[in-house]
Amino acid sequence: MIVVLKKGATKKQIEDVEKRLIELGFKTHPIYGDVKTVIGAIGDKRNINKNKILLMDGVEEIIPIMLPYKLAGKELYKEASVIDVDGVKIGGEQLVVMAGPCAIEGEKEFISVAKKVKQSGASILRGGAYKPRSSPYSFQGLELEGLKIMAAAKKETGLKLVTEVVDTRDVETVDKYVDMLQIGARNMQNFRLLKEVGSGSKPVLLKRGLAATITEWLMAAEYIINEGNEKVILCERGIRTYETATRNTMDISAIPVVKNTSHLPIIADPSHATGHAKYVPQMANAAIAAGADGLIIEVHEDPPNAMSDGEQSLRPNEFGDLMKQLSKIAKAVGRFL
Repeated sequence: MIVVLKKGATKKQIEDVEKRLIELGFKTHPIYGDVKTVIGAIGDKRNINKNKILLMDGVEEIIPIMLPYKLAGKELYKEASVIDVDGVKIGGEQLVVMAGPCAIEGEKEFISVAKKVKQSGASILRGGAYKPRSSPYSFQGLELEGLKIMAAAKKETGLKLVTEVVDTRDVETVDKYVDMLQIGARNMQNFRLLKEVGSGSKPVLLKRGLAATITEWLMAAEYIINEGNEKVILCERGIRTYETATRNTMDISAIPVVKNTSHLPIIADPSHATGHAKYVPQMANAAIAAGADGLIIEVHEDPPNAMSDGEQSLRPNEFGDLMKQLSKIAKAVGRFL
C-alpha cells in the first residue's frame, strides 16, 4: 500500500508514520516529492488497522497497491528509473548498447573485439566467463580466468563490464570484477540467486525466462528489489513457442507492456531471441522503435569457429553497420546513441 502524507507534513510526522509501519512488520520505501511525500509499505495488510494510520498526524490517505509486484511496478514509483552502471546510465534518453562475444575464449581475441565494438559505439562489454549450457559436454567458460580477461579488457578500453553469474557461490567473486551482474534466462526463478544479487549493490541485468510471463518476470525483479537492490534492468531475450524458424520468439510487445506497468528500464537481446545473425539487425531496430532502452548483442570476429553461439553473432563490421542504422531509428523515436 501507499501512505500519502499531507502537503507540508513535517519530518517528524513522516518519521513517526514510517516507524509505526516498521513496527507492524512492513518494509518501507519513502519517496520525497517536491509537494508531497509518500511511503510505500510492503507487507501483510492483515497486520494493520488502516484507520489508526489514517489518524496519525500528517497522513492524508492510504492507497492500496493492486499489482503483485509492488516494488517493480509503477504504482509506487511514478517516474521511470534510470540505472547508473558506473557512469553509464540506462533508462534515459540515451540508448545503451552492450556488445561482445557470447563466451570469453582468450585475452587477445576478447580485447580485439572490445576495441572494435567500442569504436562502433558500444558502452558496455559483454562476455561469458561462466557458461550454463544445455549440454554438459559443451564449453562451460573460463570462469575466474575469464573474469580476469574482462578486467584486462576494461583497463585497455574503458568499457564497463557485464557477465552472467550462475551460482550463489560465485556472486562475491564475479562482483569484484564486473560493473553489472547478469541473471540468465535459466536462472530467472532461481530465488536464492535473486536474493543473493539483491543483497549486493551492483546493478543486475535480469533476462526473461524461457517461458515466463511478464508478471513472473517482474516478480523475479521483485525478489531482487525486496532485498534492497533497486538497480534492476530487464532484458527481453525471446520466449519458447512452437515456432522453429528462430531460436526463440522475440516478444516485441513485452517492451511497451513493461514500459506501461513497470518503472524499470528494459533492453532487448535480438541475438538470443532469433538465434541467427541475419535477423539480428531487423529485430534490434524493431526493439528500439518499440521503446527499448538499449540492446545486448553478440559480436565475434570469427563466428564459424566460435566456441559458443557463433551462428547468432555479428562480425565487428556488421555490428558497426547496425549501429549506424540504430542511430537513425533512435533519432526517429526521440532518443540517441
